[in-house]
Amino acid sequence: MTIKAGDRLPDGELEEHNETDLPGCPIGPTKHKVSELAKGKKIVIIGLPGAFTPTCSAKHVPSYVQNYDALRTKGVDEIWCISVNDVWVMGAWGRDQHAVDKVRMLADGQADYTKKLGLEQDMTGRGWGIRARRYSLLVEDGVVKKVNIEAPGKYEVSGAEAMLAQL
Repeated sequence: MTIKAGDRLPDGELEEHNETDLPGCPIGPTKHKVSELAKGKKIVIIGLPGAFTPTCSAKHVPSYVQNYDALRTKGVDEIWCISVNDVWVMGAWGRDQHAVDKVRMLADGQADYTKKLGLEQDMTGRGWGIRARRYSLLVEDGVVKKVNIEAPGKYEVSGAEAMLAQL
């Protein structure tokens, strides 16, 4: 079942690659429990089909990098990007997108967490396997407040500008 407003984020783990030593996050891959990461925070989560793909790299992630300050002004503590890619790819993509220290690039390598959200799509016909749909969520202290899911092939409701209008 697809996650909806009022639902609590499901339990699960996501992986992040850190370039610098941070408190509790050593350099390299680190697994995080979603419930611990979300506790007490207002978070925008974006999901997308894949790192380094055209719309994801040209529009979706850049919209959040460019609007980072505006989102923070509206009370957003963190921005997460979840994609069904490995942690090394997500780390490299974050550097490529100039997202470091703005958007947390969280890997869901086997699509386990994406499936728990009910936001997976089968792209095996294109050779991609199971991937995330394009979406954005507003989450407060682990509870989903807003859900924006794109129609297949679209980029209309999940960008930073749309999220800012909802805050």
